[in-house]
Amino acid sequence: MGTIGDGYDNALIESFWGKMQVELLNRQEWTTRTELANAVFDYIEIYHNRWRRHSAIGNHTPAEYEQQHPKLQIAS
Repeated sequence: MGTIGDGYDNALIESFWGKMQVELLNRQEWTTRTELANAVFDYIEIYHNRWRRHSAIGNHTPAEYEQQHPKLQIAS
């Protein structure tokens, strides 16, 4: 973390919200808050966390990365 007022502290989440805005929120209107909440949940839990390609792991999806590197999984 940086010091107070650093722009770098929020860069990751600002990037995420920007992508979600373009890929989900700007594409349709919802009639109820429940529909919107379900759409955001599906976007985060199903699309972003499982299928969206991430540059931090070599532009692979998390599912592909875990299949290629099974030994790197954290033992619980």
